[in-house]
Amino acid sequence: MSRIGNKLIEIPAGVEVKFDGNTATVKGKNGTLVKTFANVISFETEGNTIKVVRANEEKETKSLHGLTRTLLANMIHGVNEGFSKELEVNGVGYRVAKQGKDLVMNLGYSHQVIMPEIDGITVEVPSANKIIIKGADKEKVGQFAAEVREKRPPEPYKGKGIKYVDEVIIRKEGKAGKGKK
Repeated sequence: MSRIGNKLIEIPAGVEVKFDGNTATVKGKNGTLVKTFANVISFETEGNTIKVVRANEEKETKSLHGLTRTLLANMIHGVNEGFSKELEVNGVGYRVAKQGKDLVMNLGYSHQVIMPEIDGITVEVPSANKIIIKGADKEKVGQFAAEVREKRPPEPYKGKGIKYVDEVIIRKEGKAGKGKK
């Protein structure tokens, strides 16, 4: 029995949810999200709550039940409040800046790394070593943050690179830390 799939989804004020077969359209103050779900999943709306219902008890359908409920809840949360990821840049001479719609990063390479904003995502640079990525679609926010981090992932010896704010980098000792025989 899916405990996540059986939870009801509350629709907050200011959010409009419409279903056209198995396609959900969610509108809110942060934009509109549209997603098509599997045919074996249906939705029941009562007042300001939504219940996700599965058609049968097959293993694949059960696994889609909780996933569908979570994706729909994330869509509603995204158009109402939005999602954000914070990244931190560590290293001597490493810095980031925003030029128009582009994120310009100096990461110790011989060239600047430039990443343009994608649709539905906004990038803020409050300081030279902090990046905040915001948007309504959780998947797009996480993917863009991963692509930015990928440009210079943190290394374990000095901790230089781009990391998530809540990420812990396990540090290694250098050659001097090796024991004598």
